[in-house]
Amino acid sequence: MRTTLIIVFLILSWFSQAQETNSYSFSLDEAIDYALEHNYSALNATRDMTDAQKLKWETIADGLPQISGAISYQNQLKQPVTQIPAEFFGGEPGTFQEVVFGQAQSATATATLTQQIFDGSYIVGVQATKTFLDYSKNNKEKTDLDVRKSVVEAYGNFLLAQESVKISENNKATLEKNLYETKRIYENGLGDEESVDQLQITLSSVESQLKNAKRLEKITLQMLNLVLGLPIETETILTENLDDLTQKQIDFGLLDTDFSIEKNVDYKLALNLTEQRFFEHKLAKSRALPTLNAFVNYGGSSFSDRFNFLSSGQQWFGSSVMGFDLNIPIFSSLKRSASTQRAKIALEQAKTQFTEAEQQIQLQLESAKSDYILAIDEYGTSKDNLALAERIEHKNQVKYSEGLATSFELRQAQTQLYSSQQEYLQSMVDVINSKTELETILNQ
Repeated sequence: MRTTLIIVFLILSWFSQAQETNSYSFSLDEAIDYALEHNYSALNATRDMTDAQKLKWETIADGLPQISGAISYQNQLKQPVTQIPAEFFGGEPGTFQEVVFGQAQSATATATLTQQIFDGSYIVGVQATKTFLDYSKNNKEKTDLDVRKSVVEAYGNFLLAQESVKISENNKATLEKNLYETKRIYENGLGDEESVDQLQITLSSVESQLKNAKRLEKITLQMLNLVLGLPIETETILTENLDDLTQKQIDFGLLDTDFSIEKNVDYKLALNLTEQRFFEHKLAKSRALPTLNAFVNYGGSSFSDRFNFLSSGQQWFGSSVMGFDLNIPIFSSLKRSASTQRAKIALEQAKTQFTEAEQQIQLQLESAKSDYILAIDEYGTSKDNLALAERIEHKNQVKYSEGLATSFELRQAQTQLYSSQQEYLQSMVDVINSKTELETILNQ
């Protein structure tokens, strides 16, 4: 019995731990930090950086000494026969003697050392690897900024969905109470059927909104998990509420932040593209230069009528060759010229795109500042409007209960309240998202 209890206890402990490992809780900053390590795009961006480093060494290694080996084995199952005049062997003139040259089996082993002495394309390629490595780093930086932005948006949307569910549930409870009281009044002959119908319409609408809000709550949680790099069915708990988070995101000092366009990641990527086109143009011109390579070869050959090449007594005949290969481009029917001109056109296009990118970034900054100010203003306005809508709805509730307001007037007040509630929630999310957009441009 004691053993059984211990086993049950261990099973329950394991199950409890398993459940704990499948649930997470995050503040916004914790969610961002987690996503930067586990988000799928962030992981691949890190791998791209590693790949770029390996590519850099791969390019450099092309110009370093290369050693290759080769082993060849041949077995002539039927050796070729050659006819030689028989008189060479003391035979009769005009007749021929059939002769087989060599032995049936042969083996050859060689090792070759090659060294690149001069190749213009290699020099350009090595220079271009730094630009490619910088591009990978900047791409990683942009990916991290995009991940951060996505986490903030997903975090805010999930909080918005949660608050929408709570508000809809409260609205539903209030309406159910009103409908119950109105039905009792109508059943006692003191009210009219239209009042019951008006409240029923409003309740049906709120119930539909509540169902939709619950569906959105599940979907937004799955979207957040996906951005975080978690299985979408993970039980994720957010430790911040929408109102407090919005208050923390209001920072007018951000609008006065000194902007250095050189720190903007889109500027860096546009500069990388220009540098890449520059090296492509340089590479096209380098193809008109000669290339010079040196090599040295050493090998051995052995012959036998049977396979005994691995025997210690087998005789091997050595050979060695050293030489240079010089390749001089002379005439390509203007193919190289056309290629160089196309590369130059691409470089000029990149320069134009770079200038355009500078202007677009400046415009994006001003637009982001404007959107941030607007979002804060709309947040304050929607908060005041919500307070007014709540007072109006409350007054109409009192008037309706005292018979001084119709059900239609009550329904209008309630509809206005519900609209103000959603506008208030959306305004908070807009403040959070617009600040994140501004921070992304400022590269903060």
